[in-house]
Amino acid sequence: MFVISIYEIFSKIYILKNITIKGWVRSRRDSKKGLSFLSIYDGSTINIIQVVVKNSLNNYNTEILKLTIGCSVQIEGKLQYSHGKLQKYEILAKNITILGWIENPALYPMSAKKHTVEYIRNFCHLRSRTNLFGSITRIRNVIYHSLHNFLYKKNYFWISTPIITSINTEGAGSMFKVSMLDSNNIKEKKFFNKNVFLTVSGQLTLEAYACSLSNVYSFGPTFRAENSNTKRHLSEFWMLEVETAFSNLDNISKLSETLLKYTVDKVLNKCGADLVFLQKNIDSNIFCRLNSFLSIPFVRINYTDVINVLLKKSYEIKENISWGNDLSIQQERYLVEKYFKAPIIIQNYPKSLKAFYMRINSDNQTVSAIDVLLPNVGEIIGGSEREERLCVLTQRIHELGLNEKDYIWYQDLRKYGTVPHAGFGLGFERLIMYITGLKNIREAIPFPRTVKHADF
Repeated sequence: MFVISIYEIFSKIYILKNITIKGWVRSRRDSKKGLSFLSIYDGSTINIIQVVVKNSLNNYNTEILKLTIGCSVQIEGKLQYSHGKLQKYEILAKNITILGWIENPALYPMSAKKHTVEYIRNFCHLRSRTNLFGSITRIRNVIYHSLHNFLYKKNYFWISTPIITSINTEGAGSMFKVSMLDSNNIKEKKFFNKNVFLTVSGQLTLEAYACSLSNVYSFGPTFRAENSNTKRHLSEFWMLEVETAFSNLDNISKLSETLLKYTVDKVLNKCGADLVFLQKNIDSNIFCRLNSFLSIPFVRINYTDVINVLLKKSYEIKENISWGNDLSIQQERYLVEKYFKAPIIIQNYPKSLKAFYMRINSDNQTVSAIDVLLPNVGEIIGGSEREERLCVLTQRIHELGLNEKDYIWYQDLRKYGTVPHAGFGLGFERLIMYITGLKNIREAIPFPRTVKHADF
């Protein structure tokens, strides 16, 4: 039995060979000439393969004519060029084995009719069966491996930073507490003998390895217990975090731009069929948009200059604008989509807006930090030079009212051979949103966790 995937059918030459495929029924059509036509998919590609079934098969009347969308099958037959105009290949079936039935087709949530993404979101355990989420998943996979490959080629070491932590990397914001319960009296027990939380970032522990291995990164889930129910926020999401020793703001700005363009280029080269599907169903401009992204240099601008731009255009934005305030998503999108019409890197933010670990500039008002903004998404990368001066770091910890005992080990990195270093974090799902054209981040992750929603 020569089992191959549908992806292989369209990428290699198997014409006129006897092959076996395993997959699911997308549709069944019967003709008056004693033939049935099955559309089969197996998830390896957006493409389906048509299977021609003659009524001479021994299970034609008893099983084939009962097949519905979603049934799983094994098909043995000869691959040939299709006699129809809608597909290149078809399989002339010699034997079909039914592997799994749909028990009640009328109640099957993923029926053949078109469903909204909001409807499909109620069935996250089944939505990967749709063309849309099959495409998103394959593109997500290519993006994931592209990020790893980019850093591997640049001699970065992958570090598995802890998910359970006792400190808040950002120094503010809500975290999910980790605890165990005594099953007898439902009292909380401290397994670690202290309060611990799900991490909001692996950056601080990643810095420990940057200060010995020079070039490191981590890639894993992070958690924010913020009551944000917007189209850009998740409570659990994936973050690529990069830390580089002997580096500065200019270095990580260039690295982040190169990384993003490398990833988009890989998607364009490897996901053509899925992008064509998204072009028809999500974003008609997807190819032009992504190719333009590769050729347009990122705009680099200081936060202060951004505020001056927004003040001059305040009649268009109609929002409160003043130095020292964080930028709203509307302001971010105005800058990238209307004013500059290009991705932008904003640098040197007021220190009041940023975390304690960011390096204070000589003006003592700003920190050496960047945010990378993309059209339709807004901020996708945040980074900075890290404060390598022990006395300044300690003062900053005190200024923000943090418990210095929690950061003794972090201060040790400055005590013992301190080094200038810098890094950034990339929101993985936001990058998926930008590349695919998705409007809601809940569609960029298999099982979204948001406020009041943690199903499946």
